[in-house]
Amino acid sequence: MTEKTTAVQIVMPQHCNGYAKPRLFGGQMMAWIDVVGAVAARRYTQKAVTTVCIDNLTFLKPAYLNDTIVQEAGVTWTGRTSLEVRVDSMVEHLDGSRELINRAYLVFVALDDQDRPAPVPLFEPETVAEKLEYAAAERRRKERLNMN
Repeated sequence: MTEKTTAVQIVMPQHCNGYAKPRLFGGQMMAWIDVVGAVAARRYTQKAVTTVCIDNLTFLKPAYLNDTIVQEAGVTWTGRTSLEVRVDSMVEHLDGSRELINRAYLVFVALDDQDRPAPVPLFEPETVAEKLEYAAAERRRKERLNMN
């Protein structure tokens, strides 16, 4: 991933369902993911962006009332006018340790001043991890194109 964009939230009562042990609503997590992903995309492209799709969103574990949620987002792939951003969401425990609870891949399109698709800077993976993410992003893109 490119330089990471980080967001931090505390799970408050208005973010939870009404169970005996209140859990974070999945839709709230999705909204936070979309925002931090868009900020990462905007920073990378230096343009306005719009969400095209959430390609993969996996809830690994729940988050509960009063948990601290840390989200890290970074670009994994670019096309001509689109880019993919990975967002990892973690619960940060009071001792500072973190546990991955969600991973999402979002696709954004950069926009010019007339809200038309605009070219984005090329992302060239450098590390082994970036190259693996890039290859996986290419596979996800091909799958999306085959669906249409």
